[in-house]
Amino acid sequence: MNKQPHILFTATFRTPFIEADLNTLSERYPVTNVISSGFTVLLRFIGNIFLSNITFSWFASVYSSLLVLLARLTGKKSIIVIGGVDVAKLPELEYGIWNSGWRSFLVTRGLRHAHVIIAVDESLKDDAKKLARYDGNNIVVVPTGYDGTTWFPHGKKENSVLCVAKCDDVSRIRIKGIDFLLDVARTMPEVHFIVIGIADTLRKQLSIPENVTVHPFVANAALLGFYQRTKVYFQPSLREGLPNTLCEAMLCECYPVGTNVGGIPTAIGSTGTILPYGDIDLASSAIRTGLASHACPEARERIIKHFSKEQRQEKLYSIIETLYRE
Repeated sequence: MNKQPHILFTATFRTPFIEADLNTLSERYPVTNVISSGFTVLLRFIGNIFLSNITFSWFASVYSSLLVLLARLTGKKSIIVIGGVDVAKLPELEYGIWNSGWRSFLVTRGLRHAHVIIAVDESLKDDAKKLARYDGNNIVVVPTGYDGTTWFPHGKKENSVLCVAKCDDVSRIRIKGIDFLLDVARTMPEVHFIVIGIADTLRKQLSIPENVTVHPFVANAALLGFYQRTKVYFQPSLREGLPNTLCEAMLCECYPVGTNVGGIPTAIGSTGTILPYGDIDLASSAIRTGLASHACPEARERIIKHFSKEQRQEKLYSIIETLYRE
């Protein structure tokens, strides 16, 4: 047996939080990464599985489920991280892999037969158990981690409300609650709302009030400035995991307002306001409360205490080491 496990790290696309886990594992172990999609990915799985001891896949999908099967056949250990969309089923919006019969069949087997499932929030563990119809005895909850030296307060805050939500189709507008946010903004014409991440093609389809500024997706370096200048961060989602942008904004001392879905209440705790999706009056009241403050240092303290980058790193290392010794 090697002194260190070799990890096959997989995902179908890149995001900052996926890259963060890849970097974390690469700091301690030899890692081969396959971040891509398409038929040739399966060939790359086969080509690399024999060189690996443990597979680590972001999101439950057809790809990660097939990799779990391949790991079982070759005597390797497997890990899947579930982040939110992969355990969503909203037929009315055609949202979620579980709306497809054959895909849900494969993902059910992937979840049941992976050695470890890492859920970023307790609510996702419950969703996975329900959708895959099993006891979830292989699921552990490990929140994503955030770096307080990357996201930090600076300068004076403005009386504005921010929401960051990557939306490239109409269903994402509903899922991220942008329609809800626009309804709230219409009741507060004197307040400036900023929405980041809306594709240009979608902006033309939305009825945007004059007090709402919409931007396309921006890089993290620019995003930091928005967080630092904004007093209130509004997470109006209909469906969510543990929102990265909410936690980043809280590290910048934004007052958090969010719906009571998924990991949003987990992140906010008692530092802001949690409300039902669609409650315009309560959302308006909560936003006014946040705007009346200078900043929200307790929000930053909560993320540092409960959702630090270091905490996730140590928990991931512990899971890898335990699996390798078994």
